[in-house]
Amino acid sequence: DLLLDLIAPDATFWFSDGSHRGIDAIRAAFEATWQAMGAAENYWLDQLEWIAEADTAAACTYRFNWQAGDHAGSGRGTTVLARRPEGWRIVHEHLSAAP
Repeated sequence: DLLLDLIAPDATFWFSDGSHRGIDAIRAAFEATWQAMGAAENYWLDQLEWIAEADTAAACTYRFNWQAGDHAGSGRGTTVLARRPEGWRIVHEHLSAAP
């Protein structure tokens, strides 16, 4: 719920389990992931690199990290943002395992 205002209604997210388009599909994918591994106690990004910046769009790459009890992991991500009338929104995100 906390992220809904940041994601465009027509956004597309690519995860290792497939592509998810629209808020309902994106929410279902996130919830399935968190249920499968248990709620992460900590989730953070590092190694952010803004690879494109303009008045109407921006993109960054990063490493994402998570920790839940004795389990932890990381991967890599790309997020594309677009300036919409209601403000900046995520229009695409691609998360995958680290190479």
